Amino acid sequence: MTMVAALALAACAAPALNPVAPEGAIANETRGDAQRGQASFYHPERFTGRPMANGEPFDPESNSAAHRTLPLGTVAEVTNLRNGESRTVVIEDRGPFIRGRIIDLSPRTADELGMRESGTAPVEVRPIGRQANAGRDE
Repeated sequence: MTMVAALALAACAAPALNPVAPEGAIANETRGDAQRGQASFYHPERFTGRPMANGEPFDPESNSAAHRTLPLGTVAEVTNLRNGESRTVVIEDRGPFIRGRIIDLSPRTADELGMRESGTAPVEVRPIGRQANAGRDE
């Protein structure tokens, strides 16, 4: 009986297996391997002001982007593989839902990447961190 009580007390004193990350730390899932695929962009007349997955209204002049799996609030670098131009975006929405496309960009970001005229471009998307005020992903 004494042995059982000692074991029970020892189990209670064991360190936690999943320690909490220090405040300000970046979650591992928001940094990682680059993905390659096609980027497209939001049509400004159809989507301006409509709520995104994070609840905020879409602004075509923002650096917002939509991705199917990266957590909301993830900061990513998007590089146009045709011309080498790169921009930083924040994942604030879900999509795209067209086969072969991996990210939807704001019209402003599409302009800056030199892909607005063609409508799509081959890109590399590399998660680089998490927005400081990002909440938990749903």
